[in-house]
Amino acid sequence: MELLFLAILIGLMAGALASGYPVAFALPGSAIISILLASLCGYLFAGNTDAYFAQGGPTQWLSSGVTNFRGIYWEVERDTLIAIPLFIFMGIMLQRSKIAEDLLVTMAQLFGPVPGGLGISVIFVGALLAATTGILGATVVAMGLISLPAMLRNNYSQSLATGTIAASGTLGQIIPPSIVLIILADQLSSAVDQADNARKALYKATTGNFSMPSEFGVASTSAGDMFLGALVPGLVLVALYMLYVLTIALIRPKMAPAVSFDGKLDGRFMLRVGFILIPPLALIFVVLGSIISGVATVNQAGAIGAVGAMIMAGYRLREGHPLALAPAFLAVVSLIAIFFITASFSTNIKNIKTPSDMLGVTLAVIAVVGFLVAVIWSGWRAYKIDETLSGVMVETAKTTSLVFIILLGAAMLTAAFRAFGGEDLVRDFLTSLPGGFWAQFVIVMGVIFLLGFFLDFIEIAVVVVPIVAPILLMEPSANVTAVWLGVMIGLNIQTSFLTPPFGFALFYLRGVAPAFVKTVQIYKGVVPFIALQLVALVIVGSYPALVNYLPARMSLLSDNAPPPVNPRLQYCLEEQIFAAYGNHGGEIRRAIESAKGLDISYLPNRMKRELKGSFVQANNVFVNFEAIKKTEQTVKGGAGKYRSLHRTVRATQRQARRIEIELKDLTTRLSRLRGANDAAEKVELKTKIATLKGKRAKLLASIPKEWPAANKAFVKLQKADTSARRLYRRAADNAYVPVAKVLSALQANDAFLKLEPELRGLSVLFSGEDAKAIAGKIQKTMTSVGMVSGARDVRRALSRVRKELRRKLPDNEKVRTEYAKAIAAYEAQLVWRKKAGKELLPKLETYEVAIRNTIGLRKQKRLPKAEALAVAACNSGHRDISLSF
Repeated sequence: MELLFLAILIGLMAGALASGYPVAFALPGSAIISILLASLCGYLFAGNTDAYFAQGGPTQWLSSGVTNFRGIYWEVERDTLIAIPLFIFMGIMLQRSKIAEDLLVTMAQLFGPVPGGLGISVIFVGALLAATTGILGATVVAMGLISLPAMLRNNYSQSLATGTIAASGTLGQIIPPSIVLIILADQLSSAVDQADNARKALYKATTGNFSMPSEFGVASTSAGDMFLGALVPGLVLVALYMLYVLTIALIRPKMAPAVSFDGKLDGRFMLRVGFILIPPLALIFVVLGSIISGVATVNQAGAIGAVGAMIMAGYRLREGHPLALAPAFLAVVSLIAIFFITASFSTNIKNIKTPSDMLGVTLAVIAVVGFLVAVIWSGWRAYKIDETLSGVMVETAKTTSLVFIILLGAAMLTAAFRAFGGEDLVRDFLTSLPGGFWAQFVIVMGVIFLLGFFLDFIEIAVVVVPIVAPILLMEPSANVTAVWLGVMIGLNIQTSFLTPPFGFALFYLRGVAPAFVKTVQIYKGVVPFIALQLVALVIVGSYPALVNYLPARMSLLSDNAPPPVNPRLQYCLEEQIFAAYGNHGGEIRRAIESAKGLDISYLPNRMKRELKGSFVQANNVFVNFEAIKKTEQTVKGGAGKYRSLHRTVRATQRQARRIEIELKDLTTRLSRLRGANDAAEKVELKTKIATLKGKRAKLLASIPKEWPAANKAFVKLQKADTSARRLYRRAADNAYVPVAKVLSALQANDAFLKLEPELRGLSVLFSGEDAKAIAGKIQKTMTSVGMVSGARDVRRALSRVRKELRRKLPDNEKVRTEYAKAIAAYEAQLVWRKKAGKELLPKLETYEVAIRNTIGLRKQKRLPKAEALAVAACNSGHRDISLSF
């Protein structure tokens, strides 16, 4: 019965959308009607409103009360979604203030003399507007009104002209900042959690281990990562568009002729080009640069973009007026002043201590007030001139409301789809396909592409993605990143704006195109660009580094980069280190042998013992490295024959697990049937259970007999490799940490010397002061000593002094004895520190530099730039980890 109501749900949704009913109400309406119908039928025919739901039901949902409603309706308060109205405001403001129009006219004049120049200029401006507005309707309409007449007047082919404008207008959906990417990031955030839990369950079911190594987990994503990941694919798409137009212009010049510019391409013209081009480019740089550099979150960058767009509108709307540039000039000067003030002074109001601090705060306040005046001034202009600000706010509210209402409706539809078992059906279908992940992926991409002919990007993103993304992300054979999957879906969804009959870009362009331009010509024009989008999809799918490299790079180079010891980095980190051993292993070995000959006899026993042990461990590093090379080759050799058997058996076991889940559900339903009227249904359920048990037994019996032995042998090989790597990591850490400790102590010699006056000055306190007061001063000295590396024995001796002073009846003789021990410990350290500082420190520093980025790399606070870039490049690919499951 669940399948019947699932069909009703899908039929209602499809019928409502096909009839032109508003999407915002079609999605939740379909869910509500189908749920009410299933509940009513369950109450009438089974006596239970939950009877015809595969997961839960109204009774369980209502019992969860507010929690359930928060799960549906609180989605709009997700932090990521706050950026949507900000970017919408930025885009509409730039369009309403005619900055987009200036860009189109100027770029057309600049590129016109080049073959296909008008088309290339449209694509170029489309890319710029994509990175500043991201509002498809505004971009297509603006370019259609301005560029299309010029292109047709200069004998451009109707199909090429309309196709170029429509395709360029859609670039804002993939080039960041993009609303599509924000929505996808939001949807993928929950999909990642589901996929990670599913992968953990799979690991437990297949290996019997309760905990999965964290390096096998599904990495989360964010809107910032999505922006970074989509940047290069977006530029690839722009390059494909430009290359197509240029190729057409060269092969068939009549379709895209060069257009001469009547004016002069002199310095004055280039100055105008710079004046028109630089502000939008600066806004792009600030918005995207602040996200990429980690200075601002996506929401903060959206606010920056909205304010920047209003300042730009402020001078454009008053063009020709003597004070047109005044607010923009004031804003730029204020920002420059803020930058230099914060770099030169402490501007923390709570920490004002000196006149210099007060001066810095005062100047910062003046600069901030100046910037606020510029923003308010620009806003007032936008409000008074043609009521631009009011129109922008109304359009922003409309568009934002539409997006959020659709998000809420889609959440309800998805919940109903899952309640009727739709997600399980999709999962079973995809996981049963031969070919593994890539077969699943191609099917999903094909479905999304076909849905693009009929649905808007928001419906696809919020209805399809939550269902299919967890299934694709959990698959360990491809082990794709959420960023890559999101960008691939984003590229695919972009085609929905161009595919007839419901491509929105086609509607917008049809609305502003002259009557003599036939709709068929518009459809004909977009076909090559749809093909180019599919080509871009193939390119990005074949080279995942195009998506993954920038997010990985920024993550590893940022201030909050994960430390090198992070488990997720170990595979690529060791690839980098092992390559260094192959290239420079001889130099490192010679450095170790040289370090073993150092005279460390005068060091404290513990330090000396640890340092000697570190040299032994350094040699063990190379022994373990050779062992890893052997085990790695053995695993690779064994994986060849084992892989096909593994895939076959795991596919069979997946089918068996699906039957087990169905058996569990049927057994539960059978246990609830206790009435005399349920006899027929009991017989039916028992028959189904017996049939499924037989099917499951048959599946398990089909597993090849050689599987247990083959699996056991391969797992043994994997364990040997894991053990070798564990031994290597332990040896590397033990080889570096003692060296780092000794170096830290010796490099703190000057700080240790400065402790002497404070330490010896404590002796005068024992003559008559209160014991508790003395203990407090000793605690202060202990803090100073504790900040000096290697002075632990001195601090320990002082601790014993303080402990005795805190007794009710301190033993003054014992206090003096313990204090004398502290002074003796200090003097003993002073002897070996002075000698080691002259003789040992320079040689040990040389040794540490020689092993720092190889043996000692795991123990650094962060990866050096060269190593970080190498690890980022390695992590940009997708590594098959399925044989570990």
